[in-house]
Amino acid sequence: MAGLAGFWYWQKNSYSKETLKLEILGPSEAPIAQEFEYTVKYKNNGNIRLEDPRLIFEFPEHAILNEGESRRKEMGSDELGDIYPGEEKTFKFKCRLLGTENEVKTAKATLTYRPKNLKAEYVSETTFSTTIKAVSLTFDFDLPSKVEKEREFKFYLNYFSSLDYPLTNLGIKIEYPSGFEFSGSTPRAIGKTEWKIPLLNKAEGGRIEIKGKLLGDVEDQRIFKASIGVWSSEEEFVLLKEIIKGVEIAKPGLFIFQQINGKDEYTANAGDLLHYEIFFRNIGEDPFADMFIIVKLDGAAYDFSSIKSDVGQFQSGDNSIVWDWRTIPRLKYLGKGEEGKVEFWINLKQQWDSSGQPGRNLILRDKIQISQAEEEFETKINSRLVISQKGLFQDEVFGNTGPIPPRVGQSTTYTIYWQVRNYYNDLKNVKVKATLPQNVTLTGKIFPESEASKFSFDSISREIVWTVADGQGLPAGTGVNSTPPSIYFQVSLIPSISQRGLLAQIISQARIRGEDQFTDTIVESVAPAVDSSIPEDSAFSGQQGIVE
Repeated sequence: MAGLAGFWYWQKNSYSKETLKLEILGPSEAPIAQEFEYTVKYKNNGNIRLEDPRLIFEFPEHAILNEGESRRKEMGSDELGDIYPGEEKTFKFKCRLLGTENEVKTAKATLTYRPKNLKAEYVSETTFSTTIKAVSLTFDFDLPSKVEKEREFKFYLNYFSSLDYPLTNLGIKIEYPSGFEFSGSTPRAIGKTEWKIPLLNKAEGGRIEIKGKLLGDVEDQRIFKASIGVWSSEEEFVLLKEIIKGVEIAKPGLFIFQQINGKDEYTANAGDLLHYEIFFRNIGEDPFADMFIIVKLDGAAYDFSSIKSDVGQFQSGDNSIVWDWRTIPRLKYLGKGEEGKVEFWINLKQQWDSSGQPGRNLILRDKIQISQAEEEFETKINSRLVISQKGLFQDEVFGNTGPIPPRVGQSTTYTIYWQVRNYYNDLKNVKVKATLPQNVTLTGKIFPESEASKFSFDSISREIVWTVADGQGLPAGTGVNSTPPSIYFQVSLIPSISQRGLLAQIISQARIRGEDQFTDTIVESVAPAVDSSIPEDSAFSGQQGIVE
C-alpha cells in the first residue's frame, strides 16, 4: 500500500519541460540595416505553476541596437512573475541586422524556471534564423581589364548607399595582388590598404582613387579584392560586401611623359609662363603610323588667350590642342624605340576667380591622348604670399619726431609698416625678415602690442624677424577675405656725414617665407627697401628725404 502511495506522489509531482512552449517569431528574410521586430512567446501548457522564471534573449551577432542597449536582454521573476497553467506571454525586441547578402543571422531565447514543489531548475531554449535578403549598398571597382606592365595607372573604388539608415564607422579594405606597387591614393590610405568613412547617409557616396604599377610577365593575371564593412565597438570588422576583379598585364606600347619648364615635377606659381614639352616613345615591338595627339587642359588658373604652339591647333570649345601626322613626322611613323615631341606655351593668371576671391588648393590638369594611349598629369599651384612694406613719417600710431629733411648727426624717427596677404593655400611657419643699417636703431615701440612677443631683433646681424604664423598656420585667403596680419614698429635714423646730399636707407627689402601645406614647397616674396624719400607718405616729397 505504501508503494502505491509513493508512485502516486511521484506522478503528481513529475514535470516535463516539453510542457512549456517557447518560440521566437520574426521575418525569415530582412534587408540589411532595416528595422524589424522579434517576438518571444512562451505558454505553460501544463497544470503546474512555474516559479522563479528568468528569460534571456540574445540578438544576432552584430545587430544594431538602440543606444545604451546590450546584445543580451535579461528579464527576471520580478518582471515576469510566476507562469500559471495555460498562461501565455509575449515580448518584443527591435533591431537591425548587419552582414553580407544571404548571410544567416540567429537569435536565441532561453527561459529557466522551477516547477512548483520541485527543487530542480528546468531550461527551455529556442533559436530563430533570419537571412539577410539584400544589401542596398553599391560597392564596385572601376578598374581596367588590362594594364601595361610597369606603367603607373589609376583605378577607383566606388561606393553609394541606398539604405534608409545612416551607416557609421564604415571601413574599406583592399588586398593587392603580388607585383602591385602602391604609389598613392586620394583620400590618403591607412597603411596603404584601409580607409575609414565616418558617416554614410542615404543617397550619399564617394570614391577612392588608387595609383600604382603592376610588375610581372605579359599576360599574367592578377586579382584585386576589396571589402566594405562596419567597425564594431569591439574594433571588429563586420563585412557588408566584397568584390573581386581580375586584371591582365598587357604589353606596353606608347610611353608618354612631359616636362614643364624643363622639369619632370614642376610646381607652378600665379603668373608663370609654362612651357609644356610632351614626349612619346614607342616601347613596343610594332611601329605606329598616322597618329594624332590631343591635349585637353583643365584649370581655372590657365589664361587660354595666351596659348601658343608652332603647329598645334587650339580648340577653344573644350580647351584642347591637336597635332596630327600631317604636321609632325614622328606621328606619321614611329618605329620601335623611336621618340617624338610636341610643345606649347601658356600663361597662368595672377588671379583667376571673377568674384575677386582667391582659389584654394588649385591643380592644373592636362590629359594627353595619343592614338589609343592616354595619360593624365597634375600640376599643383603654390600659394601667393605677399608682403607690403611702407615707411611713414606722418602717422597716427607713434607720432614721429626729428628734422625733415634728416640731418647729419641728428635723430629722425620713422614708422615701418608691414602687411601680409596669403591667397591660395594654407601656410605654416610664416616669417618676415629685414635688416637695419648700422645707423638705424629700433626705438622699442611696436603696435599692436600683441605682436611684440612675435617680433625679434639680432643686434649682431641686425636682422629683424616677425613670426606671422607658426604651428597654427596662416589659412588661405588671409588678408584677402579677412583683415590682413600687420605690424607697426618705429626706427630712428642718425645720418652719417657720408650720406649728406644723398637718400639714406632706413630698412632693407622685406622678405617673407612660408611652408605651403598643399604643395610641400617654400613660397616667398619680397617688398622693396625703404629709404628716407618714403614715397608711401603722401604728406612727404622726395626732396625732403635728402640728408642735409
